Amino acid sequence: MNKNFYITTPIYYPSAKPHMGHAYSSIVSDFFARLKKIQGYEVFFLTGTDEHGQKIQRAAEIEKKDPLKFCDEISKTFENLCKSLNLSNNDFIRTTEERHKKSVEHLWKVLEDKNEIYLSKYSGWYSVSDEAFYSNEEIEEIEGIKKSKSSGSKVEWVEEESYFFKLSKWQEPLLKFYEENPKFILPESRKNEVISFVKGGLKDLSISRKSFTWGIKVPSNTEHVIYVWLDALTNYISALNYPNKNDKLYKKFWPADVHIIGKDILRFHAIYWPAFLLAADINPPKRVYGHGWILSGDEKMSKSKGNILDPLEIINQYGLDPLRYYLLKEVSFGNDGNISNEKLESCINSDLANNYGNLCQRVISFCEKNIGLKIPEINDFEVEDLQILDNYKNNFEDLEIHIDNQNINFYLNFIVEQLFKANKYFNDQEPWKKKDNTKRLNTIVYVSLEIIRKISILLYPIIPQTALKALNIFNIKEKDIKFSTILNNKYLSSEDSINKIGILFNKISK
Repeated sequence: MNKNFYITTPIYYPSAKPHMGHAYSSIVSDFFARLKKIQGYEVFFLTGTDEHGQKIQRAAEIEKKDPLKFCDEISKTFENLCKSLNLSNNDFIRTTEERHKKSVEHLWKVLEDKNEIYLSKYSGWYSVSDEAFYSNEEIEEIEGIKKSKSSGSKVEWVEEESYFFKLSKWQEPLLKFYEENPKFILPESRKNEVISFVKGGLKDLSISRKSFTWGIKVPSNTEHVIYVWLDALTNYISALNYPNKNDKLYKKFWPADVHIIGKDILRFHAIYWPAFLLAADINPPKRVYGHGWILSGDEKMSKSKGNILDPLEIINQYGLDPLRYYLLKEVSFGNDGNISNEKLESCINSDLANNYGNLCQRVISFCEKNIGLKIPEINDFEVEDLQILDNYKNNFEDLEIHIDNQNINFYLNFIVEQLFKANKYFNDQEPWKKKDNTKRLNTIVYVSLEIIRKISILLYPIIPQTALKALNIFNIKEKDIKFSTILNNKYLSSEDSINKIGILFNKISK
């Protein structure tokens, strides 16, 4: 059986330059993509930009630029962010591409042919910022301004002719789908929110606008622009060459294994998207995971609030891998996370410099001085050796289960625990006192080297650049990394030499 895995980031809205929230979603997605690769899966990892809608049109007008030129410039910053974050994405899709336009137009025609769309008039509250429609119950008035209760964004009263999708028709089928696919929405708290919302009653959804022009035109009526979320969500299949369902990418990777998104766009992905797909006789994705927000202080980062942390500035100051590690470890996946330079510096010093970096340097330095740059010969392990080596084998099944449920917290906690045990093992065994007992000294060094190898493999999806430096001790290349080898306690051969290693992480001076 072929092992395929398809993961996506949210498709980012390039009305302004990327911020830490974008970086977080991308790093999380890259973590899973790299992890599945070393598990032996063929992975397709998609990211990109959603470039249509009124918000973009207004932003372009403010800067007195053609919308496409505006999108070209800002979308490039998101592409550059992929490189800066060392993402392993296979594709970067833009909704202004012709391949995407063709997919959207086809999906619209399918829905139209199936009598899932009708023309009527829309009147109600609309948020340009969110590109979302809200009911009276979902808005509030603050200092004379109508706002969305959930996002805090300003809403406007809109009255215009519109095409509608028969969303109400799919209320019960959606509830049945959630019941039959209990892990379609994670974490559990998000699933409960969605189910509660759907049970509250679904109204038909306005899926076109006439008040602006920047978007994909309705094929049968070019006075209308297709609703940005119907347009944007289709990227997940347009990147696989839909509507050609016989295309090798589509056949291999759809339905997607998981859409990684922020919780603020959960409704679009967990209600609208599966409804569109079911109506078009297309299988929905296997999972939608709605993670929390990256907070600055107690607030979600946003351009309007002026509290955006620039990931590129953080990378320039501290390095990429420290940022990747910090975001994955310190932001509990699924919950909101408050980040700060102080917490990042503490994380670099404790986990990366003191625990991981120091372990690698101490062991290799000791090895070089006492047995040379080679893998020592060993015979049997003692009880204390097997206790630490077998931790990986004993937890292997749990690690894979938690990975498949996007439980990053379990994975990171396991690594931190093993780093602590590894340093304790080397200290407790005191190989510097065993120079008269070559056999035991060699075994301690061998076990320590194996632990470095195992931990570096686990760390590779998190801090790939640094983990590869550590794996280079053993001449292990990126293409040769296999997750299953952490089960092997005698992977390293005494016939092989090892390489020196420099400082992996510099401690931050307080």
